[in-house]
Amino acid sequence: MKRRQFLSSTAAGAAGWLAAQQIAGDQPKADGPPTPTAHRSGEPAPTESLPEITWSRKVSVRYEADVAVIGGGIAGVCAAAAAARSGAKVILVERFAVTGGVLTSGGVSNFCDESQVRAPLGEVFTEIVSNLDACGASGQGKPSVFHYETMAVILQELLLRRGVKLLLHTRFVDARVDQGRIQECIVCGSSGPEALRAAQFIDCSGESVLARAAGFETMSDWYDGRWRLPMSMMYFVRHVKEADAGPSLPAGWFEPINTPADLPMTSVWPDGPGGNAIKIKVPMFDATDTESLTAAEIQGRRRMMEVMDFHRRVQKKPWRLDHCSPIIGIREGARIVGDYVLTVDDLRAGRTFDDAVARGTFYLDGHKPDDDKRTYILPKDQLAVPPYQIPLRSLLARDGKNLMMAGRNLSADQLALSSARVSTSAAMMGQAAGIAAAMAAGKSCDPRDLDPAEVRRVVCERGAKLDV
Repeated sequence: MKRRQFLSSTAAGAAGWLAAQQIAGDQPKADGPPTPTAHRSGEPAPTESLPEITWSRKVSVRYEADVAVIGGGIAGVCAAAAAARSGAKVILVERFAVTGGVLTSGGVSNFCDESQVRAPLGEVFTEIVSNLDACGASGQGKPSVFHYETMAVILQELLLRRGVKLLLHTRFVDARVDQGRIQECIVCGSSGPEALRAAQFIDCSGESVLARAAGFETMSDWYDGRWRLPMSMMYFVRHVKEADAGPSLPAGWFEPINTPADLPMTSVWPDGPGGNAIKIKVPMFDATDTESLTAAEIQGRRRMMEVMDFHRRVQKKPWRLDHCSPIIGIREGARIVGDYVLTVDDLRAGRTFDDAVARGTFYLDGHKPDDDKRTYILPKDQLAVPPYQIPLRSLLARDGKNLMMAGRNLSADQLALSSARVSTSAAMMGQAAGIAAAMAAGKSCDPRDLDPAEVRRVVCERGAKLDV
């Protein structure tokens, strides 16, 4: 697909939202990493003028906990599991049918930081990997690959064995905040809106939904002032007889791809016997905007059909579409401003911190967000970083007295996030946040009033190697 065709297709998929982002013209190029900016969540963009209403209703406080975790990706799972092991009463809110986030619902089925899969990342992650091995669900043709449907069951059982209360098919709606302290969350599942009261909260939603609803500050240092890191769509194929390959791309549907140069960035890895997982780049969308995220899902499935057609029609691969992941993979949503903002310079320096609670080693995986090719924000010779530490201060929401965060909504700039967001580092952050939140609940204090050395001691006792 030519650049003009690509932009036209993306604009069609994004409808009015992307038109407002002015993607049709040539994109300015950035010479270096973006400069962080921050916005107060809940404020409309300057160009917006929308009518407003005030709504209220009484709801029952059905749930109470020491620690409430919003979002059940790998960071949320590790946070909930670690807090429960510390003796806290824990509730985990997850909007899908299973926990695991992009690793399960998103179909990623692959730990990005392959060299760290067997490293001492903490007892929760070690137990997850051990259970994958016991189920014969790891190493599906590659050491870092696993069977994600089995992973969903493993995470579920790990949490239940530790006494974590799961609220599945349950979405976060709003929060009641008093002078920086979150009192309750409003969640909504099949029972309708209900309140969840907790002493401590951990936002592992990826899009910082709790922090934004609470009015806490988040960062949006978009590349070139416009774009977050690009999304990816996962789909899966089975190797079949040529006569059974497909499905075909009907005439007049979408834009057929005829040469490898016109393919979007496409990654292929094993998916068990006779199968492959395929990931395609879907750029220029915003996961924190309802219309844009909708458009991204639509565009991702359109591109899936185009790429499938190319593999079948041009490359003659006897592949049949098995299924597409029910959610698109999001690399960047909104990051919460913490007591410390981890920077790309910290990563490049391999910086250590007195209050370190997690560790990162992955390269600066900042794919260029304004095209669909295998391009990066930085030159390829500037992507590698040495091992670095992640401080507890980057997991403490600056504006919140009892809010921590872990995973891709940690307090970091965009390029630091591009490394720290991967599952291995997210798992370490989650375990540390869970330990600290449980400790704060037990001491009836705020997390920032804890002795960071004590938190770090427990993190290390539970199997996390922080040395760099």
